[in-house]
Amino acid sequence: MKKSRFSETKIVSILARHERGERAVDLCRDLEISQATFYKWKSKYGGLSVSELKRIKELEQENARLKKMYAELSLVHHAFKDAVRRSSIAHKSSRP
Repeated sequence: MKKSRFSETKIVSILARHERGERAVDLCRDLEISQATFYKWKSKYGGLSVSELKRIKELEQENARLKKMYAELSLVHHAFKDAVRRSSIAHKSSRP
């Protein structure tokens, strides 16, 4: 995926300029972006403040960390469960 030349913080500030009354056409011309790009940004980031955007990013990072932790714990759980099952089968087959 192509890296944008505008950070998310910058995009939010551009959208704030539009909310203060600047026309989208003028913003697009000044920033050298297409109107489609502008409206894509507006649908994705419209109404967000910079602090809200930072909080969303923090939550996404925490969510990714928790998902990774869950996956690791799930693997360990399944390994222990499998070991107990094998031990139980081996113990039953060794009885006289």
